[in-house]
Amino acid sequence: MRFPLSQAADIATYIARNKLRPRPEWQNNVAVSDDANPFRIIHTQIPAAGHERKPHPLIHKRFPLVMMLEPLHACNLTCTGCGRIREYESTISERLTLAQCLAAVDECGAPVVSICGGEPMLYPEIGKLCAEILSRGKYIQLCTNGMFIVKKLKEFKAHPAFVFNVHLDGMEKNHDLAVEREGVFRAAIEGIRIAKQRGFRVYTNTTVYKETDMREICELYEYLAQFKVDGHTISPAYGYSAVNDREIFMTRDDIREKFKDIDKMAKRFPLVSTPVYMEFLKGDRDLPCTAWGNPTYNVKGWKGPCYLITDAHHKTFEELMTKTPWENYGAGNDPRCEDCMVHCGYEPSSALGINAKISDPFKTLSWLFS
Repeated sequence: MRFPLSQAADIATYIARNKLRPRPEWQNNVAVSDDANPFRIIHTQIPAAGHERKPHPLIHKRFPLVMMLEPLHACNLTCTGCGRIREYESTISERLTLAQCLAAVDECGAPVVSICGGEPMLYPEIGKLCAEILSRGKYIQLCTNGMFIVKKLKEFKAHPAFVFNVHLDGMEKNHDLAVEREGVFRAAIEGIRIAKQRGFRVYTNTTVYKETDMREICELYEYLAQFKVDGHTISPAYGYSAVNDREIFMTRDDIREKFKDIDKMAKRFPLVSTPVYMEFLKGDRDLPCTAWGNPTYNVKGWKGPCYLITDAHHKTFEELMTKTPWENYGAGNDPRCEDCMVHCGYEPSSALGINAKISDPFKTLSWLFS
């Protein structure tokens, strides 16, 4: 199975419950005056497409699915495509307290917590943080470059709801080039090997750039099969405004060309991207962005509107949900969103059954049990 059956059932129940009875305090749309802010974003729809767009079908039934928790932004690497270490340069030495992290997890209530950063394995209380989140009945994906797994593995206990998600953007030469340091690939592979040997679930996370050769990604997955890696997440890169090297990013047409054979890859390897999201990547399915489904919390607060674009930071999760002008974002509304097809914006739409087809449940079940 792509996911443990209990996890699939828990998340399906959570979605059904919240679609039927979404929390009313998250659905209010609070007008925010920002006249005092000279740097405010002026939202204007793209003339060619804006007037044709329909409101998001769940704009008044908002709830989170996966919380992105960033306990710190410090990192031991300077990856070429990473916006975090650049965007948060002024707060790079700050970190959340354990109490702040757990309060945010409780406040949001999402069933899945993706712990990211920065490099979350640098967080001094990372083992305790994971144990506390698991004790709340949540599912965790710990996103890491893998270099500290061997050193810190003793701080963790293998658990069916816990996954190490190791970043690998290709085979050794190209991965080390992308992260700007030699030896990272080998350290990550050793971390994967040891973690699997000790009973942990392990995924890999691959970001696809304009110059990525998809044949190399297949070669990577073939190589990882010997370690019995549990799954692979894959997503096109997004053009962070904080990253100067714009040549590495793709347009939507570039992405569709790059992912045209994703179905063949999914049959050969345990991809954990849903079949509907993969259809979206190929251009066979239209999905709206559901940014509130993957809210981000970090040292500045709740990041709005999404993991990739920062127009505001909010003190509370309710403020994020009610003071963000959600209707102003997404392809056709905001130019910054026009080429984005990243999983954190569109996998929630897939999971929520937006623009669903009659065959989708059967397709999803077949994928889940394959």
